[in-house]
Amino acid sequence: MGWRMPHEGAQHERTWMAFPRAGVTLGDGAGWQETAYRAWTDTALAIAEFEPVTMVADPTEISRAKRMLGSDVEIMESPLDEFWMRDFGPTFVVDDERPGVLGAVDWIFNGWGAPSWAEWQVSAGIARIIAERVGAELVSSVLVNEGGGIHVDGEGTVMLTETVQLDPNRNPYADKARVEAEMLRTLGADKAIWLPRGLTRDYDEFGTRGHVDIVAAFAGPGRVLLHRQDDPRHPDHDVTRDLKETLQQQTDAAGRTLEIIDVPAPAELRDDEGFVDWSYINHLVVNDGVVVCGFGDEKADARAREILSDAYGRRAVTVDARPIFARGGGIHCITQQQPSVGDAR
Repeated sequence: MGWRMPHEGAQHERTWMAFPRAGVTLGDGAGWQETAYRAWTDTALAIAEFEPVTMVADPTEISRAKRMLGSDVEIMESPLDEFWMRDFGPTFVVDDERPGVLGAVDWIFNGWGAPSWAEWQVSAGIARIIAERVGAELVSSVLVNEGGGIHVDGEGTVMLTETVQLDPNRNPYADKARVEAEMLRTLGADKAIWLPRGLTRDYDEFGTRGHVDIVAAFAGPGRVLLHRQDDPRHPDHDVTRDLKETLQQQTDAAGRTLEIIDVPAPAELRDDEGFVDWSYINHLVVNDGVVVCGFGDEKADARAREILSDAYGRRAVTVDARPIFARGGGIHCITQQQPSVGDAR
């Protein structure tokens, strides 16, 4: 089949999310747990202003999810142990030769390389459950991968990170050629742009070891949004400078030199755990809008909204993402778009 993953700016049928539940990611203490429930809820309600949202909720959290989300968000009950929908959920694809057909790539998910702390075996089955729910053709993959580890332009180009797909704890026998062949088969991407690494914090114990969706994103064909850390005291100052040099030497599937759009980081450098990885790149493009991570930095948040609104030609809204980042990700990480098969360009 000629599967193709549309650009995230293509028309969506809906966005999928997973509601927090007790476990390592949620953390301990009622007050701290409430920050996660609130952040996931605020994100869902912001998206619902633009397009339908379906929230998968573990049976233990159904009552809370209904109470917090109300009638604005559809709730689907299914067992969960993790709730990063981008990573364990299906990656939706279309087939341009068969209009109206939706596919769902089911990557192998092993909790970001099977670290000892991770709880992932239950949520690893969600992609198949959702595929059946929406009537999508299942596209099974033997590659250990997460949705946050890829970003596409919808026209044959995919961005990857060497420390993710080539991670020996994910794919010990993979090389670039094998990964690229799987990107072509599942996503229709015949040109891979490999970034050498991700942001510094992402290599901590609870990190993903380099997900691309926190550092770079396609605003459209030939245009890449890139995280920029301007403060030389932060280790990502050098990281993002080097990543920009890498991208400036690349071309996409159509042979275009990439236009790089810098998205500066907020001013805050550290939290209680060390250098932050706060990044506006981890946003979600929705129908006629962009849902942007906020970090309590009024000036930087406003600047990010303006940059992303201009880049996509859509209205940008901010949701406080600090409770999400404190748990290892951002707005893009907790969401997964389902493209409309009638308009997937």
